Amino acid sequence: MDRRLFTKKALAASAVLQTINFNFSTAANLQNDIVGHGDYKYKIIKDWGFDNKVPVNDCHEMVQDAKGRLILLTNEVKNNIIIFDRSGKIIKTWTLNFPGAHGLTLVTEGSEQFLFISDIEINKVCKTTLDGKVLMTINYPKETNKYNTEKNWKPSEIAVAPNGDIYIADGYGKDYITQYDSKGNLKNIWGGYGSEPDQFKNAHGIALDTRVAGNPMLVVCSRHTNSFKWFTLDGKYLKTVHIPGAYLSRPVIDGDNLYSAVLVSKMPWKSRSGFVVILDKENKLISSPGGTGPDYYDEDKTILAPQVQTNSIFAHPHDVCVDKDKNLYIPQWASDKTYPLKLERV
Repeated sequence: MDRRLFTKKALAASAVLQTINFNFSTAANLQNDIVGHGDYKYKIIKDWGFDNKVPVNDCHEMVQDAKGRLILLTNEVKNNIIIFDRSGKIIKTWTLNFPGAHGLTLVTEGSEQFLFISDIEINKVCKTTLDGKVLMTINYPKETNKYNTEKNWKPSEIAVAPNGDIYIADGYGKDYITQYDSKGNLKNIWGGYGSEPDQFKNAHGIALDTRVAGNPMLVVCSRHTNSFKWFTLDGKYLKTVHIPGAYLSRPVIDGDNLYSAVLVSKMPWKSRSGFVVILDKENKLISSPGGTGPDYYDEDKTILAPQVQTNSIFAHPHDVCVDKDKNLYIPQWASDKTYPLKLERV
C-alpha cells in the first residue's frame, strides 16, 4: 500500500468527519434525492405507510413474509406489530404489550411462517404466529451460571438455523450468544463481552448467513468495534470484517448481499449521523446509501476508509428490510416516532 495515499485519504476522511453539516431535514424535503453507489442506488419515497391513527415509538425492525406483506416491530405497546401491504396501507395490528420490543426474526417451517420477538426490558423472547398467538417463551438462561438475575440478560436479536436451533444475542446485557434447540432447551453459550476475536462489544444483531452453498454460518455484529464476526453453527470463531466508523445494527442477508443499518457514525448516540451499508458476497462494501461509499485505501480492498454520513436522510436507522423488488425499508430508533423510510431501487 502507498503510505502517502493512505495518509492523504486518512486526512480527507478526518476532514469529512469534522466538516459535515448535519442538517436535520425531514425525508419529506428530500423526496427527489437519489442515494447510494454503483448499482445500488435508491430514490426516497415520501411518507410511506404513515397513518396518524396508528402510533409508533421506536421502529426497531421489519421483515417481509411469503405473501409480500411487510411486518414492522415497534416498542409502542398499543401495537407492537403493524402489518402493511406493499403500497403502505396498514392491514392489521396486534400487540404483545412489550415495552422493549427490539428483535424481529421471520422463520419458515414447512408451509408456515412464524415470528421470534425479543424484549430487552422484560427480558424474554417469544415465538408467535403471524397473527400474534404466543407458541413458546424463552426466559433468561439461569442454568448457564452466567447471569445472577434476569435483568442482566437483554436479548436484542434472534437467528434460527436450518435444523431449528435458536440463537439469541444478548446485545444489551453481557454479550453472550445462547443456543437452544427448536423446543427452547439450552444447548450452548459462547461469546461474551471482551476484546478477543470470539467476543463482542455490543452484540447487537445476529443472522444466519446462507450465501455459501452448503455451509451456513452465523454472522454477529459487534457494534462498538464497527465489525461483523462470523462463526460456525456451534460457536467457533471464523473471521472478522471491519466497517470503520459504522456502529452497526443487525446483519440482513438477501441474495448475495449483506445489508445493515448504521445507527450512527459519530458520537453521541443521538447524533442522527447514520446511514446504510451494503456488502457483496466477498463482504466488500459496494454501497452505503446516505454514507461515504466504497472508498478503499488499497487495490485489494482490504482497508476501507472511515464511513460517515454524507447527508441527513436518516435519523438513527435501526434495520433494513429488503423486499422482493429489492427496495429497502428503514425503521429508525429515536426518530421522533416516525414511520420507516422507504428507498426505492433505481
